Amino acid sequence: MPAAPAFKVVEVATGLDTPWALAFLPDGRMLVTQRGGQMRLRNADGSPANGGADRLSGVPAVAAVGQGGLLDVALDPDFENNRRIYFSFAESDATNPSLNGTAVARAQLDTAGMALRNVVVVYRQSPKVESTAHFGSRLVFDRNGYLFVTMGERQLDTQRGFAQDLSRGNGKVVRITTDGAAAPGNPFLGTTGAQPEIWSYGHRNPQGAALHPSTGELWIDEHGPQGGDEVNLVLPGRNYGWPVISYGQEYGTLTQVGEGTAKAGMEQPLTYWDKIDGSTWTPGTAKSSIAPSGMAFYTGDALPEWKGNLFIGALAGTALWRLRLDGNTVRSRERLLAERNERIRDVRQGPDGWIYLLTDSPNGKLLRLQR
Repeated sequence: MPAAPAFKVVEVATGLDTPWALAFLPDGRMLVTQRGGQMRLRNADGSPANGGADRLSGVPAVAAVGQGGLLDVALDPDFENNRRIYFSFAESDATNPSLNGTAVARAQLDTAGMALRNVVVVYRQSPKVESTAHFGSRLVFDRNGYLFVTMGERQLDTQRGFAQDLSRGNGKVVRITTDGAAAPGNPFLGTTGAQPEIWSYGHRNPQGAALHPSTGELWIDEHGPQGGDEVNLVLPGRNYGWPVISYGQEYGTLTQVGEGTAKAGMEQPLTYWDKIDGSTWTPGTAKSSIAPSGMAFYTGDALPEWKGNLFIGALAGTALWRLRLDGNTVRSRERLLAERNERIRDVRQGPDGWIYLLTDSPNGKLLRLQR
């Protein structure tokens, strides 16, 4: 791999309480979600908007349990005209709060009033289950204005097999309209017993997603168990294998998950990790996970040596991974920022062409990679 360009890391903001996602407004300001249930508005320089009172009202109650809470946020493709945003969150069941699942809400952003208006939940993962983990959840609009939502299989041994069940929302990527209906052209429309919103299935816990800038296709990263973290090109109707096939091991053991690493009718990842540092795994030893999170394709000119590369944050791996691509082939991988020992939760390209990162911590940071 060619030498990395010289860059520096600037701490744009600190004191964020377990931030999860970042979205840039057209004027350069930023929305930042915090897993505990707060959405904050920051100025382009990272300072709190509204004279320091930067929290937006109107966020619905979230199930801030385990890995759950307020998760991703995305702007409507026509945001400049309709001021709509979409956000995902862990939602408790109205009658049985021990049950929860991923939900997506739509709202109008009122920056002058520092509020979310006309909030409505447009989609809910079904059924809700009693779990505190594997909610997903990234939001990505496709080029037709339909919304991809990634959802985890809810982690429990009793639940993960449902990633193969088209009648349930466990371990799926769905594609919906802005009103939450199944999008036209979805692969299982009209399939008896299948949820029509489903785009793909057999996923474990996809926490990163981005649209390829050239092809318009959806790419995701997803957590393996002990090893087996993956990057996948997500195509309609395809089965990505979990938990029938996997490159991971059962936690605390050397036992292979599922039937093996490949099976007819199930997709292979574009790349996967067996070790937290990206090194080669030795058979007969324990694997480890980088725990991939936010991802972004770099299309800017500020760091031209990285143009066309894919960047992925790592939580357990406390690093930023740079993947050099040749079409859909991952030619090489580079581990960056490992010396900072910070969990990278989200990765975004800013309007200025620099790369922005959120660190996952009760004292989380907004970082900028720049010259």
